[in-house]
Amino acid sequence: MASTPDRTTEDGEADKPGLHRWYVLSLLTLTSAFSVADRLVFGILVEDIKSAFQLSDFQLGLLGGAAFSLVYVLAGFPAARLADRSVRKNIVAAAISFWSLMTAACGMATGFWTLFMARTGVGVGEGCSGPSSQSLVADFFARHELAKAMGFLTLGSTVGTATGLIVGGQLAEWFDWRWAFVLMGLPGLLLGGVLFLTVREPPRGRYAPKGTDMTQLPLGRTIMSLVTNRVFMGLALGWAVQIMIGYALAFWMAAVMLRQFPISTGDVGLYLGFTFFLGGIPGPILGGYLTHWLTLRDERWRAWLPGLVSLGCVVPLALSLSSSGFAAFLGWFGLAYAIYVASQAGILSGIQTAVEPASRGFAVAFALFFNNLVGQALGLAVIGAASDALTPAYGASALALAVFGVCLASGLASLAIFVWTAAQMGPSGYLEKMRGG
Repeated sequence: MASTPDRTTEDGEADKPGLHRWYVLSLLTLTSAFSVADRLVFGILVEDIKSAFQLSDFQLGLLGGAAFSLVYVLAGFPAARLADRSVRKNIVAAAISFWSLMTAACGMATGFWTLFMARTGVGVGEGCSGPSSQSLVADFFARHELAKAMGFLTLGSTVGTATGLIVGGQLAEWFDWRWAFVLMGLPGLLLGGVLFLTVREPPRGRYAPKGTDMTQLPLGRTIMSLVTNRVFMGLALGWAVQIMIGYALAFWMAAVMLRQFPISTGDVGLYLGFTFFLGGIPGPILGGYLTHWLTLRDERWRAWLPGLVSLGCVVPLALSLSSSGFAAFLGWFGLAYAIYVASQAGILSGIQTAVEPASRGFAVAFALFFNNLVGQALGLAVIGAASDALTPAYGASALALAVFGVCLASGLASLAIFVWTAAQMGPSGYLEKMRGG
């Protein structure tokens, strides 16, 4: 078992924030971008894959969600347990190298089941990186800076989604969908090497309140501590429900555009990808700073803000999906996405502050368990099944109706969960703990 650094060193350097933490945050954000790009490049290729293998929307939803998510969450638990006792930067480096190879392998699929198996490989690799990445950020940035840092980390999702659409769309037009998978996967191997060779592992629990127990609990006690933590469970379940919106937008919007407008795959990738950039770059940054400003006044905004924006983004999304003009479609969609991603800083920073440092990695994996099963596997499959059911009556508009229905239900349910979570922060002792930290 690899050793973990002590919280302090003789020269005190461990407790001095410096430029290295921003370098690490940049690399982890880029890793997140590769993770999302390799996962969601599938979205720009769905129509080509559907035609090549004669698949239904429900089967596409399974490939985009269940094939990835089921092994993602299973791999995440042992990787997270390891992250709480071992060298986290090595786990991230190995994970990105593996999932990059499996992304390339998707281009060699011969049908539904071979593509399904390759997608499970992508899930195994990506499931190992999230817990270690978020745990690293929590040990590089103090609590009062954590929301802003998590906001920047969330940029990886936006950059990855846009990159997957833009680059994947162009590669599909220049070559074909198979080469798009291969060429999207291989650059991650380089990033894995850079992470392994240049990142310094930080002291675990560097910014934890004095007296915090840094000993890793047995697995059973760790799980019990999480399921009885009402703030953590509320944030995790709220995130799982509201991220149905995020996956719906990232995975299905390219197909919606291809069915509603006379446009090529490459052009969809360009226009939709740049719209993700325009909405997704300011959204998480502003969300991080807004969360920071609001939580200085009341910690409950870590839950209130995600709830409000989760439902708030549905209004411009409805205007986008109902637009007959291409520019209006993109404009309203960009606003919807910007509002949606503003929620992530509060959720991610809240999860990290709600649990003890020695269980942060496992807590992230636990949250991602619900996140992926509900948000990705269930959400994408339900949209696909609803689209298939609505197609006889609504034709090309069926997919857009399915996307809106699931997003509206997700927004309403997540608002209720986050409001409940905020109400638990006082009785659970969370607010008192934050005042003492």
